[in-house]
Amino acid sequence: MKDHTALAMSAGIADRLAHPDAAPAAVSTEATRQHLATGPIGIALLHIERAAAGLGPWQRAQDWLAAAAGRPFTSGADSHPFYGAPALAHVLACAAEGLPGSYTRDLDRLDRQILADVAHRLDAAHRRIDARQLPALAEFDAIRGLSGFGGYLLRRDPAGQALRSVLDYCVRLTEPITHEEGLPGWWTLAGPSGRPDDRFLGGHGNTGLAHGVSSILALLALCARRGTLVSGHHQALRTILAWLDTWETTTPQGRTWPYWVTRDELRTNRLAPASPRRPSWCYGIAGVARAQQLAALALGDTARRTVAENALLDALSDPAQLSATTDPGLCHGFAGLAHLTTRTAADAAPETANRLRAVVPNVLANLMPLDSKPEDAGAALVDGPAGAGLLDGAAGIGLGLLTACGTALPHTRWDSFLLVA
Repeated sequence: MKDHTALAMSAGIADRLAHPDAAPAAVSTEATRQHLATGPIGIALLHIERAAAGLGPWQRAQDWLAAAAGRPFTSGADSHPFYGAPALAHVLACAAEGLPGSYTRDLDRLDRQILADVAHRLDAAHRRIDARQLPALAEFDAIRGLSGFGGYLLRRDPAGQALRSVLDYCVRLTEPITHEEGLPGWWTLAGPSGRPDDRFLGGHGNTGLAHGVSSILALLALCARRGTLVSGHHQALRTILAWLDTWETTTPQGRTWPYWVTRDELRTNRLAPASPRRPSWCYGIAGVARAQQLAALALGDTARRTVAENALLDALSDPAQLSATTDPGLCHGFAGLAHLTTRTAADAAPETANRLRAVVPNVLANLMPLDSKPEDAGAALVDGPAGAGLLDGAAGIGLGLLTACGTALPHTRWDSFLLVA
């Protein structure tokens, strides 16, 4: 897919979502209103980034924000980075980045609530560790947990005490709380869904960027690169990297990491055979490799940086892994894969960066039907089975296309909620 085709397809999505009144009904229901992943604030993010890039009017973003924010947003224990007040705050922060001085009072009010919520979560997490209990995924992951909150605090107040407190917690999470079978501090007794699962008796260690320890790795690395460090920071990075090294597999197609490690695999120190899996943001090589690249940059580890960048490049050249990728979206589809490849290339060694950029058009080609105009293909995605939303649907695809088409990296750091920048 050529740059102008990607831009045209993104424009087709944006035009089909020009105004809430003309959008698919499922987007603006009360059930989706506060969801970053599926609701109107996620669609506003597409229009915010396009307006900041000079590709669309600000009015579209403002209309979508107005459609979402006419009633109060949830805060407290029922909210998280993808739902309620924290999700709205992320989107408004992106708008304020594109329109300096806008939404100042709204963001100040939301920030006060988020700081209080983070303090409560940290208190509960430390009490849990003091009691020598293992965590739930929702305590620390990027979607619902403290690493996701940390990503927001990094953009709003990178030198603030609240972020440092989150980082202190992240360091503590890397320390084992039980010596039973060498369980790491992030081991959870539930399954990947966060609920008890008979397939995961004894729990699992999750490696993913969305729900696993790569979210902690990415946050620690991003903060270190911005100069925000706490005691034990670098050692925590190395602890997570060493654990990932333990479970790394080298095949003729390149290096891979499992989505998770089960209790039986931990006991035997051997992974069960598995079919090739998609190399996506949420789980898989794209997310894990990006987190490792960021950590390598933070630590000045050139060798590890090379390993991470080549792992992604190998995945993009592996037909089996690409065949396992079956949908177009940002979370676990081709748009997310193209976006992360572009982000990784921007920080890669020059030769590897050129090779990564060279494969992006092949990734994007999976998004474009051969017999359609790009504008029409974009509009059709909005009404397709994945819907209009940000994480799996058309709005996220439109954002991924903007990054991957080669015009520029995001103007508003909209992707900071993914913990990739």
